Amino acid sequence: MGSMSFAIRRADPADPADGPAIEAAGVVSRTAYVDGGHIPGRAEYAGRLADAASRAREAELWLAVDPDGTVLGSVTFAVGGSSYAEVSVEGEGEFRMLAVGEQARGRGVGEALVRRCVERARELGLSALAISTQPTMSAAHRLYERLGFTRAPELDWKPVPEVDLMTYRLTL
Repeated sequence: MGSMSFAIRRADPADPADGPAIEAAGVVSRTAYVDGGHIPGRAEYAGRLADAASRAREAELWLAVDPDGTVLGSVTFAVGGSSYAEVSVEGEGEFRMLAVGEQARGRGVGEALVRRCVERARELGLSALAISTQPTMSAAHRLYERLGFTRAPELDWKPVPEVDLMTYRLTL
């Protein structure tokens, strides 16, 4: 991947100075999913993507940040059994809402964020890490497979009737 010209860091909701970065992460997330054609802009989920502040408070919000402070992308990391966990169980981890701004694609931002989630799951002594993804997100699927994740069709699910989610899992 070469040397990263960006840093990966956890957003701190208790630090007022992190407010703009957290807000920017919400904008990047919503824009990536809506403009990427993965969800309609009017979808309830678009609002959840925009609400990075809740993710920073209730889970872990990890940011990819340029040296000038620009938020390039973000990911939400949750422990199984917590409010942001959907398919992971206690003792496992999960990441959600992985998003990279269009101007930052191709720089290894998404991969760096996923790798941070894998490291975080290992730091916490978790046994596995899961991600739910839409069938249309083929670039993300290639990344997960390259990093050792395998399909876990028994965990596939529908958050709403018209949305099918595929699950990938990495045993740690």
